[in-house]
Amino acid sequence: MTVRIDDTDRKILAALQRDASQSLDDIAAEVGSSKTPVWNRIRKLRTAGVIGQTTVVLDAEALGFDACFFVLIRTSEHDSDWQQRFLKALKSRPEVQEAHRLAGDIDYILKVRVANARAYDTFYQALISEVKVHNVTALLSMEEIKSTIALPL
Repeated sequence: MTVRIDDTDRKILAALQRDASQSLDDIAAEVGSSKTPVWNRIRKLRTAGVIGQTTVVLDAEALGFDACFFVLIRTSEHDSDWQQRFLKALKSRPEVQEAHRLAGDIDYILKVRVANARAYDTFYQALISEVKVHNVTALLSMEEIKSTIALPL
C-alpha cells in the first residue's frame, strides 16, 4: 500500500521518533493540529506500514551488555539451503541486533551485543557449529559515537 506523506505527517513521525510515549495532545500541539486528526493520521500511517512496531530503547551497558562486535562474514556457500539455515541461525540468536547482506567482498555484516569477549566466543562457536562459513572477522567497537534508529525526515 502506497501512502502519501505530507508535511504534517512528517512532523508527526518526527515527534513519534523522538518519543513515542508522548500524549496525542502533546503531538497535536507540536504539529499545530487537534487530537482526532493526529490520531487518524497515525492510524493511517500504521495501516500503511510506515509506522511499525512500537517499543522502547534499552541501555545495553546498563544491562551488562558491554561489548559490541561487528562481525564480517564471507561464505563460499550461496545455495538457498545454506542461506535458509544461516538466516534461521541468525534470527534465533538474541545477541544479533542487526544483520545485513552486502554487495562486495564481504557477504554479511552482523551487529552483535554481548557481555564480553567470552560471551562473543560462545556466540561464535554456536554459529559456526550450525552453518559453514568461509571467513569470519570480528571487530570490537571501542566506543559508540552515534547510534540512532531515527530517519532524517
